[in-house]
Amino acid sequence: MSVAIRLSRGGSKKRPYYKVVVSNSRSPRDGKYLEQVGTYNPLLAKDDVARVRLIEDRVRYWIGVGAQPTDRVARMLDKAGIKERAPTNNPQAGEPGKKAKERAEDKASKLAEAAEAAAAAAAAPVEEAAPEVEAAPEAEAAPEAAAPEAAAEEQAEG
Repeated sequence: MSVAIRLSRGGSKKRPYYKVVVSNSRSPRDGKYLEQVGTYNPLLAKDDVARVRLIEDRVRYWIGVGAQPTDRVARMLDKAGIKERAPTNNPQAGEPGKKAKERAEDKASKLAEAAEAAAAAAAAPVEEAAPEVEAAPEAEAAPEAAAPEAAAEEQAEG
């Protein structure tokens, strides 16, 4: 039989309260247990002494006979000075997942396309403005050239 020291949840909805229990590792989380060796109330402040209460000699006994604490309980035991826990190192902890990387790449490509479009739009009006300025004198010349013809047509009709 494999024995585990783990948390068993109690309390009401959104008001958790945990018992630190020694149980068969195959039994349900909140099911039958061999012994209760402490309590954990996550709603209390982290510096509150009543947040984690452990019966130290019973915890030491169960560890001595081979009970394995879960990760969360191992942290509590390390903090209480009952059992040393090797510090974990996860170099990929702050690295985003595959989908987040894909979203970031998509966003970066869209921003690059938008920047290119903005640069093209900024360059295009400058090129278009010059022909408009040149076209304006031609437009002024055209009505003057058309005016004598119109005057000649009016005289011919009249």
